[in-house]
Amino acid sequence: MSTWILLRGLTREARHWGRFPGLLKEAVSTDRLRLIDLPGNGEFADLRAPLTVPEMVDFVRTAAALQQDDGGPYNVVAMSLGGMVATDWAQRHPREIGRLVLINTSMRPFSRLDERLRPSAWPPLLDVASHWSDAPRVERVIHQLTCNNADALNADLAAWSEIRRSAPVSRANALRQLWAAARFTAAARRPQCPLLILSSRADRLVNAICSVKLAAAWRAEHRVHPWAGHDLPHDDPAWTSEQIRAWLMSEQAQSTVAL
Repeated sequence: MSTWILLRGLTREARHWGRFPGLLKEAVSTDRLRLIDLPGNGEFADLRAPLTVPEMVDFVRTAAALQQDDGGPYNVVAMSLGGMVATDWAQRHPREIGRLVLINTSMRPFSRLDERLRPSAWPPLLDVASHWSDAPRVERVIHQLTCNNADALNADLAAWSEIRRSAPVSRANALRQLWAAARFTAAARRPQCPLLILSSRADRLVNAICSVKLAAAWRAEHRVHPWAGHDLPHDDPAWTSEQIRAWLMSEQAQSTVAL
């Protein structure tokens, strides 16, 4: 049984996954689930974030090796910046990745800058940068940008503000991660492992066309949520985990027929 690794995005950490890890464990029937933070976030908030995605990959590979209980290959679920890290990992070290699920990610050479970060999101992000130490304000803006499900808005903001206070990501690290994401260019070739792309049609941070272009370029299976925002695992964790379960079942069925 392979270990599943979850990678979050820009300035986010393991606790931001919310209910999703528990639902995923049930959906894929595993106890081997590892939530690894990128350097500069969460458990590693005191570290300096690298300026390149490949350096982030090197860090995550080391962290995974320290936690490994089966020697890999790993199944990786990753969103946004985490999706870039997972993609580079799979392309440069293909034997280490068994399956790859990318959620609302974007990358060159497949998408333009104004697609990877909607121009309408630039003013709110500037507001976030200029009020970085104001946890409630910053988290409210991030919620508005990334989440379309506001049913638990007050609880979300309280939890996220506490995360920011307990493991603060520095403004410098946030900018370094943003720089790394903006500069990253994936190899044109498709990762060798089975690949699923999940995206949100109503993503207000990243244009949904990014996932469409990526899926088309790599001829990958692509499933689209009709109303969720950029943080798909937050907005509809049940749908997200169910899509992964269904994809695995389909993949297993195809393997059985091939035999």
